Amino acid sequence: MNPWLAGGSQTVQQQALRDFAQAMAHFFAGRHRRPSWRKAGCHEGFRIVAVKPGDVRRLSRSSGEVRVPKVGWVRFRWSRAVPGGIKSYRVTCDRAGRWHVAFAAVPDAIPAPGNGTVVGVDRGVAVSAALSTGELLHAPRLRESEGRRLLLLQRRLARCQRGSNRRRRVRSTLARLKAREADRRRDWVEKTTTRLAAGFDVIGIEALDVRGMTASAKGTAEAPGSRVRQKAGLNRGILRSAWGAFAARLEDKAPGRVIRVDPAYTSQCCSACGMVDREARESQAVFRCRACGHTDNADVNAARNVKTAAGRAVAAREGPCASGPVHREPQSDLLLSA
Repeated sequence: MNPWLAGGSQTVQQQALRDFAQAMAHFFAGRHRRPSWRKAGCHEGFRIVAVKPGDVRRLSRSSGEVRVPKVGWVRFRWSRAVPGGIKSYRVTCDRAGRWHVAFAAVPDAIPAPGNGTVVGVDRGVAVSAALSTGELLHAPRLRESEGRRLLLLQRRLARCQRGSNRRRRVRSTLARLKAREADRRRDWVEKTTTRLAAGFDVIGIEALDVRGMTASAKGTAEAPGSRVRQKAGLNRGILRSAWGAFAARLEDKAPGRVIRVDPAYTSQCCSACGMVDREARESQAVFRCRACGHTDNADVNAARNVKTAAGRAVAAREGPCASGPVHREPQSDLLLSA
């Protein structure tokens, strides 16, 4: 009925149906939102299972080959170590037109240093992550020249006619520029979370509902929202700081050592005397307690309150691994560029 289906591997089609069935099962069980329709050019890819030992081979220090059914041998850049016993891999194409192959593997957790140290992390927009040690971390963004080019491309895209070749070229250029920013942010998240997991026994972080905090405020036609553009700007700032990915990778690398604390009043409480005063935060960066006169960076003060709450949680549960293991879906941590 559809002869074009014979052009691809039946394994790819079977896995697509199994992935859809699993997604629907998670939706009806309440573990995930309803699966959405795929959009052309977004999340393009397929999965291959039952991989044999000879289907992946190394050619040199920086290149390798993988056998793709009905395609043959495809070369890729060997960017990191590939473990033995590979059972499946996924080939994807991002919006920038770059192809990747990711071999499914569950990476080992980073061992605790055993020094008994506790650190608190406060996530923000102006400062992506502030540590209780006083360190301020900023997620990398586009340079000033790249930001001007991004704005120019967005204006040019708005003038293009839908479906035209010019619009397709502009979209591709815009996607490559945004992919560059996303790559920098992902690299920052990986390096920062690895450093925290290897340097501290217990990591305290606020239990934030990032999905709810970044939801649109436009409302409905019957009940429209207010200050929609301001909320959209805040949402973009939160997403650029990678709050969700930061917390997820911490839990992946330090399972059982990440303590999620209640974020209520962490930015209004004085870390020195414990007085809660909403007027104590004079600006985005300055916190001055009116009770004891303590002055500190507002984000660092909040991070120290998170550290205090995490230390109390550990003491109450008697052990640095009191939060218990974090059960997450295995993630493909071995991403290789095709």
